[in-house]
Amino acid sequence: MANIGDLNDDAASSLTPDGTSLGRARWTVCAMLFAATSINYMDRQVIALLKPTLEHSIGLTEINYGYIVDAFQIAYAIGLLLAGRLIDKLGTRIGYILVMGVWSFSAMGHALASTVREFAFARFLLGLGEAGNFPAAIKTVAEWFPQNERSFATGILNSGANVGAMLAPAIVPWIALRWGWHAAFLITGLFGVPWILWWFSSYRTPVSRVTAEEEPSASVRWGRLLGFRQAWAFSTAKFLTDPIWYFYLFWLPSYFSSKFDLNLSHLGLPLIIIYNVSALGSIGGGWLPVPFRRLGMSSHHARLTAMLVCACLVVPIYTASSVKSMWSAIALISIAAGAHQGWSANLFTTASDMFPRSAVGSVVGIGGMAGSAGSALFAFFAGHMLQLTHSYATLFGIAASVYLLALVVLCLLAPGLKEVELPA
Repeated sequence: MANIGDLNDDAASSLTPDGTSLGRARWTVCAMLFAATSINYMDRQVIALLKPTLEHSIGLTEINYGYIVDAFQIAYAIGLLLAGRLIDKLGTRIGYILVMGVWSFSAMGHALASTVREFAFARFLLGLGEAGNFPAAIKTVAEWFPQNERSFATGILNSGANVGAMLAPAIVPWIALRWGWHAAFLITGLFGVPWILWWFSSYRTPVSRVTAEEEPSASVRWGRLLGFRQAWAFSTAKFLTDPIWYFYLFWLPSYFSSKFDLNLSHLGLPLIIIYNVSALGSIGGGWLPVPFRRLGMSSHHARLTAMLVCACLVVPIYTASSVKSMWSAIALISIAAGAHQGWSANLFTTASDMFPRSAVGSVVGIGGMAGSAGSALFAFFAGHMLQLTHSYATLFGIAASVYLLALVVLCLLAPGLKEVELPA
């Protein structure tokens, strides 16, 4: 079977006027990124689904659970900062294999844990490995896709987060109820192995550029990147909004269990519905700038308008803590989670809009580190808030408001998403 690099070389030499051959190669790459992101999010959600089980088996409390989530988020923050630079240095082909191997091994390692401290250590290692996924994926998109297709491609790969989050509640309870929670960590951790073999045998970094005008730029040091307001705009938006997605990912099973008395065998349906809608939101949000561009907006203003729509759709979630109907809660959270994913697809794309390809991995890593740091703070706050009040009202209230705040900050620090001008 021809590898993807061969497909690209063939496409470059026999390209039709509409770029059909090269287009097929691009979307094959996008499918691989989608699969990797699905595995990434399935592995990280296993512990959230098993939280009620672990409360009985190891005496897990809300505060201790918050600490375990913090271990993941702190490692994720460190890993993102390192992974962005690593991917820029090693390239996407080798770098992706490395980070997938680390996180798959760490995911299986949870099966050996029996105390809160051991789970925290396993989560820390998982966070270090999983941190490499998005820097590698976004850099791959920047290498293969022209600017006007990047948000849509990013939306597709980003929807893998929702598919992974859907696969987990469909698979993990079934495994845990039959073979125990240890087996759930072990089996799901093995899913990364066939992907590594697929990527290693098929993928090559493209030789020819996707568009002639996108010339490569010299590598940029982190210190230089932090001197640009655009880097701070991207990072601040990640700091404010990433914690909300992790709140959904790590606390929704507990929310439905405590509020609507759902056990492990019944948690799957509401979560599968929510993440199905999230997947649609990711793809739809990535596509949303297109009609705005057709109305005459620039690509940058179309992206900001799409982000405004997503931010507004999140606002009704502040009522989720007080609703009496489980289906009303599912509807509110589904819309908010889908809007978050649409927001995220466009926010990720602002990095490649504002920075050259050579710096995209590092910028995404810096922004992801900020998002993970915010998520660690929010996890600490959430664990203590729930232990103290047993209410989700404050947490859903924060979720409802931070997207609009993040959009204001983004527009103030990077008006019009102006492109960074780097010295030759």
